[in-house]
Amino acid sequence: MRLLTHNMLSSNIKGVEKGFPLRIEAEKVVEKPVEMNADFLRKMFEKVEWKAFVEASRSMGYAQLPEEVDSGMLESDEFLSRFHHALLELHLEEGALVCPETGRRFPVNKGIPNMLLHEDEV
Repeated sequence: MRLLTHNMLSSNIKGVEKGFPLRIEAEKVVEKPVEMNADFLRKMFEKVEWKAFVEASRSMGYAQLPEEVDSGMLESDEFLSRFHHALLELHLEEGALVCPETGRRFPVNKGIPNMLLHEDEV
C-alpha cells in the first residue's frame, strides 16, 4: 500500500468521529521504483493532508520530509524527489492500520489493507 492510498483512508466504524489519520504499524516496507512525474506531484500536493503524510512516512522509516511546506517548494527538484519517493515508492507490504479513536487494527497483507468491518461495527 502506498502512502498515497493511506492519505485517503479513514476508519468508518459506527460512531467514530475521528477516523483519520490511521496510524501505521509497519512490519515490512519495500521500495518499488516508479518514474517521477512532476506535474502529477504538483497536483497531488494540494490533495495530501501534509501532517498525516509526514507522520505516516516516518512510521515507515522515511524521515526526509519537512514538517511544514508551502507551494513554493514544488519548484525544488530535491523536494519533489523526496515527495515522490514517500508518496509513490514506499509500500507497506505487511503490518496494520490503526483507528486513532478506537484502536481497531486493520491488517495489511501483501500490500492490501483489509478495511472490512465486523458486523457490530457497521
